[in-house]
Amino acid sequence: MVHPGSPEAEAAREQAEYRKVLGAELDGFLAEQQLVLQDVSMESLPLLDAVSSLAQGGKRLRALLNYWGWRGAGGAELGAPAVRSGVALELFQSAALIHDDIIDRSDTRRGGPSVHRRFSATHSQAAWHLDGTHFGSSAAILAGDLCLSLSEEMFSAVGAQAAHGTGARRIFNRMRTEVMAGQYLDILEEVVGPTHEPERAVVRARNILRYKSAKYTTEHPLTLGGALAGASAELLDWYSRFALPLGEAFQLRDDVLGVFGDPEQTGKPAGDDLREGKRTVLVAYALTFGGPSARDAMAEGLGRADLDDDGVAALRGLIQESGALAATETLIEGHTQAAFDALEQLPVDDVTRAALSALAHAAVNRSA
Repeated sequence: MVHPGSPEAEAAREQAEYRKVLGAELDGFLAEQQLVLQDVSMESLPLLDAVSSLAQGGKRLRALLNYWGWRGAGGAELGAPAVRSGVALELFQSAALIHDDIIDRSDTRRGGPSVHRRFSATHSQAAWHLDGTHFGSSAAILAGDLCLSLSEEMFSAVGAQAAHGTGARRIFNRMRTEVMAGQYLDILEEVVGPTHEPERAVVRARNILRYKSAKYTTEHPLTLGGALAGASAELLDWYSRFALPLGEAFQLRDDVLGVFGDPEQTGKPAGDDLREGKRTVLVAYALTFGGPSARDAMAEGLGRADLDDDGVAALRGLIQESGALAATETLIEGHTQAAFDALEQLPVDDVTRAALSALAHAAVNRSA
């Protein structure tokens, strides 16, 4: 039970207020962009609609970590730089999701059609000419690019407000470069195939996990907020010690849910990561631990869009029997423990610590 006036209660109150202010700032910014697009053509508005629809959802984990990084470094409650940088992060996340769904050929996102499928459906319903699938992917790429542009525009406005914008700008720029590099390594790993240096599969998968997802999900947002508030190098180092293992645990949990999660909770079909051929740490462990026959079966099934429920069940069985699921759970447990050990030593106030603790628990103890 959370007692009124406790650090937990204060953190929850302040976080709820931040969410409201963040939402209002995002809505206002997108409304301004709508006027810009209207000047171009009313027919261009579906691009912004796609951005707006995606940006309105989600858990806001990155924006919230950014905010508490700001507050833990002495930033003012609901400070404008922390709000605007949170919006920039949410827009960057939306861009990453749009592009990721195209790359992975994902039909769904958060329980609804992915952006490229929405545009393909519009093409079909209007009975337009040429290839509807190509139109959907092309339009979604442009929607994702628009997201990236808007994210940069919003973050540029942060620099004009913050006294410590230079260090934050370096983190923001590095985050974007690392995500693109990590994404490339991810698609490269898929095409070289599971028989490519299987003894190094886990090392490569963990590197992809770190740079494609973990660092930009937790470490960069937290240190970004801290840098905006003028955090010391020592505090930023402590932020990284806490946030990086948290981000890795978060992504490992996401990978487990992508194979074993309940579709009603994850919003994606059962075993979708297997059909998409994702070379996650979970899959890498299965390829490393499994015998030749298991490895051949994994290679045969991974990345097959027509993989039926029985095929998904068979691959799940191989993953469990190989010990890959148990090894991944052990890795999650180790990263989680490292994150919470660091959290106890973070030189921040009790309200910030309570907020970060709640976010960390939500990140690693989830079913969707």
